[in-house]
Formats: sequence, structure tokens, C-alpha cells
Amino acid sequence: MGIITWIIVGLIAGAIAKAIHPGKDPGGFIVTILIGIAGAVVGGWISSMLGYGTVDGFNFGSLFIAILGAVILLFIYRKFSTRS
Repeated sequence: MGIITWIIVGLIAGAIAKAIHPGKDPGGFIVTILIGIAGAVVGGWISSMLGYGTVDGFNFGSLFIAILGAVILLFIYRKFSTRS
């Protein structure tokens, strides 16, 4: 159930990260949502390694961790992606 929760929370986190960090993305909305899913996974992994908790269900702590991870990954993605 953990990975499904990460995907669902990641979808929401990707949409919220897009609202927090607006702008044009080279990959569009779908890539932003995928970055949200990856952000939930990365955020959950980093926070569990630091002992702050994990993305283990649909609650505010997990959503915050996923949003933070998604915003960070979205920022990194925008810095390193190139526009054609």
C-alpha cells in the first residue's frame, strides 16, 4: 500500500508544487505530475533517513514532505532542463 499512497500523494503534491512554483515547464503538466510523484518518493526517503518520518499515508505530514520534495525536484528540473 505504501507505493500506491506515494503515487496518490505525489499526484496531489505535483499539482500543489506547480501552484507554489509557477512558470513554464519544458515538459508540461504531465512531467510536473511525474516530478510530484518522484518528489513524494525522494521526500519520503530523505525524511525517513533524517528521522523525521515517512510518506506513509494520506495525512498532512506526508503531504508536506511530498510537496517539499516535489518543489525541490521541480526547481532542479527547471534549472537543468533546456528549452528548444
